[in-house]
Amino acid sequence: MTSTSPSPTPSPSSPGAESAEVNSFQVDLRGLVDLLSHHLYSSPRVYVRELLQNAVDAITARHAHEPGAPVRIRLSASAGGVTIEDSGIGLTAEEAHSLLATIGRSSKRGGDDTADTVRGLETTRQEFLGQFGIGLLACFVVARQIRVVTRSARRPDAAPVEWLATDDGSYTVRELPHEARPEPGTTVHLQARPGAEEWTAPAKVEQLARDYGSLLPHEITFDDGTGGEPRPITDRPAVWDRAFPTPAARRVALAGHCAALFGFTPLDSIDLDLPVAGVRGVAYVLPEPTSPAHRSGHRVHLKGMLLTDQADNLLPDWAFFVRVVLDTDTLRPTASRENLYDDETLAAVREALGSRVRSWLAELAASEPERLAAFLGVHHLGVKSLARHDAELLGLMLPWLPFETSDGAMSLEEFAAAHSDIHFTRTVEEFRQIAPIAAAHGLGVINAGYTYDADLLALLPAVRPELKVTELDAGAVTERLDPVPTGVELALASFLATARTRLEPQSCDVVLRAFQPVSVPALYLDDRQARQERDRTAALESADSLWSGILGSLRGTGPRARLVLNHNNPLIRRIADLPDPALAGTAIESLYGQALLMSQRPLRPADTTLLNRAFLGLLEWATHSVDIQEDPK
Repeated sequence: MTSTSPSPTPSPSSPGAESAEVNSFQVDLRGLVDLLSHHLYSSPRVYVRELLQNAVDAITARHAHEPGAPVRIRLSASAGGVTIEDSGIGLTAEEAHSLLATIGRSSKRGGDDTADTVRGLETTRQEFLGQFGIGLLACFVVARQIRVVTRSARRPDAAPVEWLATDDGSYTVRELPHEARPEPGTTVHLQARPGAEEWTAPAKVEQLARDYGSLLPHEITFDDGTGGEPRPITDRPAVWDRAFPTPAARRVALAGHCAALFGFTPLDSIDLDLPVAGVRGVAYVLPEPTSPAHRSGHRVHLKGMLLTDQADNLLPDWAFFVRVVLDTDTLRPTASRENLYDDETLAAVREALGSRVRSWLAELAASEPERLAAFLGVHHLGVKSLARHDAELLGLMLPWLPFETSDGAMSLEEFAAAHSDIHFTRTVEEFRQIAPIAAAHGLGVINAGYTYDADLLALLPAVRPELKVTELDAGAVTERLDPVPTGVELALASFLATARTRLEPQSCDVVLRAFQPVSVPALYLDDRQARQERDRTAALESADSLWSGILGSLRGTGPRARLVLNHNNPLIRRIADLPDPALAGTAIESLYGQALLMSQRPLRPADTTLLNRAFLGLLEWATHSVDIQEDPK
């Protein structure tokens, strides 16, 4: 779009060097528009934002020059065209040449005399929305022709100017009679390119204008060309800044705003009033659980103009249970002005917003326990995620955070009141196997197999120093189970020796105890050390000679897995009385396999082989017994 010709200019050089000719870059507008539409902007819809932005900035610039100037921005659309008119600062013919037809030059950028002339003092620069000087160029993503009629407010004696550009990269500038535009300001008309008519349809233009410009500081109206009254686009003040007769009325209004904006009725709303950070808005609490890995898209306005509705870096990761809408004048947009630039300012705002959400939780815990309970019933994972990095919040939430325990679902506060020694399992399967037995024998066990629970339990002694929290191991459970009388165990010594011999290849010990419930014949117990030892053994079996030596030197001395036989169970007593050691051994292997399956642990190849052998052995024994009964010979 820049129209320049080579201009020989001596360039500075070292003495004796020949002067080089300086040339200006030539820009292919079609290629640049393709770059904008396919790489910089996510959608052609941004052209409406550029039109609104230029109009608002023109009004801002005129007010810097003429504080009492009228404010008027009117957007209209009809078949094949879009028009926007403003009562802003306007341009002269020279400024139209310099600013509208030079790619990369912004009328809002400091350090340029022309820019300062157009936009006023540099001190007003922060009031402008645009920062990157792309301007009307973005409109070529939907337009084949752009016509601008403008008149300068700084030079009211200057004639109106028409700037006419087409998408082939050419433009003309001509002065018009004074009656063509009696008042200062600018009118921009876009003529849609073939295939882009859907983006210039009146209903579409109005919807995009409301989406982008509802919070802009100046009143904007829309005319659909049907002859009716222009409709307002802006809706200020923002709902979170309005006065309401009661807090309940405000909550109802915010809930309606959330439903219209995000499509759900919030569980609660959190005010985000952070003047120091230049942020004002509201966070809506989702009414349904969501994954902690889900990154919500938040809605961010920059000085009233919608920047993005998909900001996923605005809040800390743990705050996945809220959706935010806010207006800011401090955060920095990316070059496309469709997202936030992740810099130190955004990091500080993110921390401040996270602190506000955390304060809201503390306020609920202190004064509104019913609302807190309702919130935690849906979003306890989010609070757990936050509490694992905040001991103070964990202490505050102890009476409310739910955990699965051997005494049933309850809070850590309730569980700690009954158990000073707290054990936990790292897997859900291990907990479900041990929970009934632990409850029957007074052993306090928490299921830490769910997200964040293990981290919270590790932090618990820092909040309640009198509590002892340890991972459950096979020895701790075995010690809580009732021992059998010494005479009984001596009488079964041969049976226990057979059982231990059969399970030695599985790296599993066998012990005899009496425990509840009676219906459980055997219990398979292991801990992290036992699992590590089994993994080392499996790796040793498949390793070459070098690794075999290394892994062999790492052989552990910790406790192995245990198969605990329940002497209260009638089946165990009958198996212990079997006169045939081979049959007793097969029965023990079957009990091992059944206990292993009940624990829902992954089966190793050796375990699968043992299960198959025991099953076939029992079938063979059963069928052999039938054959003997049928043939007494």
